[in-house]
Amino acid sequence: MLNFIKNFRNDEDGAVTVDWVVLTAAVVAMAIGAYTTIANNSDAMIGAAGTAIQGEGTALFGADYTPPPADG
Repeated sequence: MLNFIKNFRNDEDGAVTVDWVVLTAAVVAMAIGAYTTIANNSDAMIGAAGTAIQGEGTALFGADYTPPPADG
């Protein structure tokens, strides 16, 4: 019984699994952070592009210009 306890204490096979779980959780957390950052910034960029395009239409066609309705 004493040998079993010593062997169990010195066994390091489970430690590798714990390392992989921690590393995988860190990678998933970084991926979620990157996705959130990209989504927020792309929404802002699309909005700015739409505003710029509407501004170009007003500059080209006069102050009474209204863009055509969006199909959809």
